[in-house]
Amino acid sequence: MGPRRVGKTVLLHHVISSLIASGVPPRCIAYVSVDHPIYNGCGLDELMEHVRAASGSDDSGGQRFVFFDEIQYLRDWEVHLKSLVDGSAGVKFIASGSAAAALRLRSHESGAGRFTDFLLPPLTFHEYLHLLGKSHLIATEGEAPAQAESALRPTVHTTTDIASLNDAFIHYLNFGGYPEVIFSPAIQSDPGRFIKADIIDKVLLRDLPGLYGIQDIQELNYLFTTLAYNTAQEVSLEQISQSSGVAKNTIKRYIEYLEAAFLLKIVHRIDRAGKRFLRANFFKVYLTNPSMRAALFSPIEASDDAIGALAETGIFSQWFHHPVPQFYARWNNGEVDIVGLDVKQKPSWAVEVKWSDRYVERPTELKSLIQFCHANDLKNVTVTSRTRFAERHVEGITLNFVPASLYCYSVGLNLVRGKQAMATWADVARQPSPAPES
Repeated sequence: MGPRRVGKTVLLHHVISSLIASGVPPRCIAYVSVDHPIYNGCGLDELMEHVRAASGSDDSGGQRFVFFDEIQYLRDWEVHLKSLVDGSAGVKFIASGSAAAALRLRSHESGAGRFTDFLLPPLTFHEYLHLLGKSHLIATEGEAPAQAESALRPTVHTTTDIASLNDAFIHYLNFGGYPEVIFSPAIQSDPGRFIKADIIDKVLLRDLPGLYGIQDIQELNYLFTTLAYNTAQEVSLEQISQSSGVAKNTIKRYIEYLEAAFLLKIVHRIDRAGKRFLRANFFKVYLTNPSMRAALFSPIEASDDAIGALAETGIFSQWFHHPVPQFYARWNNGEVDIVGLDVKQKPSWAVEVKWSDRYVERPTELKSLIQFCHANDLKNVTVTSRTRFAERHVEGITLNFVPASLYCYSVGLNLVRGKQAMATWADVARQPSPAPES
């Protein structure tokens, strides 16, 4: 599962290529693009009969693989796929789909114990640098930048050129979530044509209305555009309802649809003591891919007012496929951007996202973060900066300053490579660098 245009079909093709390279006979592999017009009206059983006829064999005699791409276009696919799984012992089925809440929700209902979900997120910053051949901007230990101000270093990675890394980070925020876009100057010159027309509009105008029978598409589009413009900002159902004239229950339902379609990520609020609110009247909304904002409005630059919110969105997008939720803390006179809870639902780490070097010299201005640390007995937290590494001590609390671009890279690398299996989940989020390569 995953958003449109993140590479699900390409990934299936790579899997098929790998199977053939490992010795699986090509006749034992079938690929069906379910959204092709020729299959309109076909059910999975009928498609499976075509597969058997094309391969000239039945399901017996060794492992066979059947790939259904964009399976959500078949009505009641999850029920029929369950039947195929139960009745085809020698076949392994792999299905892909995008923008369909049904993929996650219905598979859990109909395929319990039979289906395994895998979420393919937009490109992480680490993957973006790798694909563009810019991994040289990340240095291993011992190549620390000259401007580093203390013994603080990411465990393994830092950067030899923070200016170039930040330039790449800005480009990533504008264009980096989709593999096609990062390689195409033509698309980057007009991101609205590709990202908005081919991705966002198809979800809002076709996928969601088709799945949920939404009648007022203009209303849904207005809501999404409003939330996209205010990515990383706190909103409330009451506030949105008053400004749009749409009932709160309708807005809540639309937001659930947009989240299920992989366009938005909702982050819930806790108070200064780390406790959740009984009623989620306030919450933050993040685009799952920051480049959607550039396509809807315009690309941003490092000096734009929106860069702080978009940098925070970019960092949150690295967590897109991680099953453990993150939170933010907010109370009457303070806020902390990212908070992780331990198994006892107590705050165990916190990150304050800034796109500024100001607080390196004025750490006492981070009053909300310091209050939160005292209230929850946190002794060590991360604060992102624009360019500087530093370690500051305020009221018994250690503030580790790391450039936002490097922190974004490190979180993405840790999570994609499964480094959380080598350390506690909290350590993955808390440390501004990945664990040593094995």
